[in-house]
Amino acid sequence: MSENDPATTGPRPRSTAWQTALTLVQEAEPPFIPQGAHAMVVVIEFPPGDPGTPPHRHSGPAFGYVLEGEMLLELEGEPERVVRAGEAFWEPGGDVIHYQDGNNRDDIPLRFTVTMLCEPGQPMLTLVDDDELARRGDRRAPRPA
Repeated sequence: MSENDPATTGPRPRSTAWQTALTLVQEAEPPFIPQGAHAMVVVIEFPPGDPGTPPHRHSGPAFGYVLEGEMLLELEGEPERVVRAGEAFWEPGGDVIHYQDGNNRDDIPLRFTVTMLCEPGQPMLTLVDDDELARRGDRRAPRPA
């Protein structure tokens, strides 16, 4: 018999690595998940110093993780904050304006992944026009000087 014959070598022992393989990065309770939502996972890459996507909103909640670099994140009603590589973020979606998601550094790229639960028939991202930004200016947290 050969040394690779299952009759002589028997079953391989199962790995136990799965028991310690999971690291919890983030937990969140989104305010809603749209009925019939579909999930979308995207990777976003911005070059050094790029301001990112103009103010926008998502039709459902979004959960993200920064893979490389530093993101300047600002959601309506919250102060802007830096999310660094290895850190997670989320936003509720719906009516909440996402003001910033740009690269906080001018010397390295930003790369992050986002899982979005999108409302059926709605775009993943809708830009917010200047008139709406002006009307909702009181909902934006104070900006650093």
